[in-house]
Amino acid sequence: MAAATEPTFASAFPTADEAHWKTLVERVLKGAPFEKLVGKTYDGIALQPLYPRAATASPMARSTSGGWETLARIDHLDGASANAQALTDLENGANGLALTFAGSTGAYGFGIKADEDTLDHVLDAVVLETGLPIELDVGAAGTHIAAAFEHIVKARKISAADLHVHFGLDPLHENADAIAGTALHLKKAGYRAPIIVADARRVHMAGGTEAQELALALASALSSLRALEKAGASLDDARQLISFRMAADADQFLTLAKFRALRRLFARVETACGLTPKPIHIHAETAWRMMTRRDPYVNLLRTTTAAFAAGVGGADRISVLPFTQALGLPDDFARRLARNTQLVLLEEANLGRVEDAGAGAGGIETLTDELAAAAWELFRQSERSGLPLFLLSLSKEVAKARSARLKNIARRKDPLTGASEFPNVHEKPVEVEKPARAWGGDTFFPPMRLAQEFESLRDRADACSTRPKIFLATLGTVADYTARAMFAKNLFEAGGIEAVIHDSGDMRDAFAASGATLACLVSSDAIYAEQAVAAAKALAPKAAKIYLAGRPGDLETALKEAGVSGFIYVGCDLIEILTEALSKV
Repeated sequence: MAAATEPTFASAFPTADEAHWKTLVERVLKGAPFEKLVGKTYDGIALQPLYPRAATASPMARSTSGGWETLARIDHLDGASANAQALTDLENGANGLALTFAGSTGAYGFGIKADEDTLDHVLDAVVLETGLPIELDVGAAGTHIAAAFEHIVKARKISAADLHVHFGLDPLHENADAIAGTALHLKKAGYRAPIIVADARRVHMAGGTEAQELALALASALSSLRALEKAGASLDDARQLISFRMAADADQFLTLAKFRALRRLFARVETACGLTPKPIHIHAETAWRMMTRRDPYVNLLRTTTAAFAAGVGGADRISVLPFTQALGLPDDFARRLARNTQLVLLEEANLGRVEDAGAGAGGIETLTDELAAAAWELFRQSERSGLPLFLLSLSKEVAKARSARLKNIARRKDPLTGASEFPNVHEKPVEVEKPARAWGGDTFFPPMRLAQEFESLRDRADACSTRPKIFLATLGTVADYTARAMFAKNLFEAGGIEAVIHDSGDMRDAFAASGATLACLVSSDAIYAEQAVAAAKALAPKAAKIYLAGRPGDLETALKEAGVSGFIYVGCDLIEILTEALSKV
């Protein structure tokens, strides 16, 4: 007789289905529309709260096996110092180098001088012939740097076939035909592919969307593909000479889906060319635009999330910006943390052991599909108009996305921890080797950082002879005012205006003793109805400006007559409010 099947723990619970889930959701929403739970990306893609499993999905392979290559960013202005950086990183866990040259897309005001002597100095004692992964971020000096690198290799009597260097020649920086000729020369000399890069980071750092970044990557890659074919390369050889470089940011799921979508999109290009798709090579760099100068330690969380998403999304090489990159040239401590971020993810979290971990997840697969579809439509525009006109058109669309982002940041719809949310007006300065330098960036896609406007306000407040303060005039009990007091404190301190909370004693005396010139009433709507007008009248003779935390409702006229001239609430424009507030201190 067959043994009876043992019941499982799960069998004791009723089977859940989507209909039952929606019933429970409707109870929680209490009459609010279901759409309240649906988010939306800047490409207009809906983000549903629940997705079914994508049972038929299959994993997409990266071009490397066993995880990604961990590259240490080398960007010091001085050749000897850059060499010391490189050797330290290689001795302490990095298995490759991302050499960033002055004037390149990712230089951010610094970078290695683009000449042969400096490059030779940077690579002193670096054992290239072991196949050490090298990624060159070269900008408009790509063909010059490639020639310099080739001379160094010949002088050291190293076989090009033993090297694993990606030269990073970029058709958006140099003439595509010239780059194609250099690429074929290097291939003939024995250098491994890829040699040309489709670098879409410029769109991301200008505030663009994921689909816009993908579309530019495809347009750039196809430009190189055509130039290589024109120069005499077969399509199969040409596609292997091209790699991709993308930004990875702290939006984990969008980043993950973006990297997966890129593989799917270029496979479609290969198929259209009559080729059987092969895994493309993608280099990920954690995003510039998400980096903050205020509370920079939060950047460690951002770059960790970004590196995780890029790695799980299938990046073949990853370089992590040190957490102080926006403040200037990072010191050894910041560089060590950047290096160890990847080592922990690979060696302790073992992320490289799973091939395409997002495969089959309904949300990831759907987002990948919809991103790919949106990017493909944009890419088709480049085919209709040609690359130069497409760049002009795309730059205008990127500017619109940038404007939308800044609007949402100003209203804290897109929160920035340490900048617009939970600021620390008493934070201590962080060490960097050299302070930040001005840099121009791309003509079509001017770079930005999301926190810039808040940082400018903080700088303005810091420049005052004494720290600007605002007096939070609490009304009623602690239970009445605590929530809005914390809201007001975070709001004003995001602009460098320190909040002083009134907790006892006569309000007028406490305001005078606080050293504040601004005041804000904080309490519940019910207490406002009873006490706000009188409180405003008491503060009006001494306060340069009085705010109220919350919407005024029917009290607006009476409050304004009593001296209240500003209202702060969820969704208000913080940049506008803080700019005016600082003009009153």
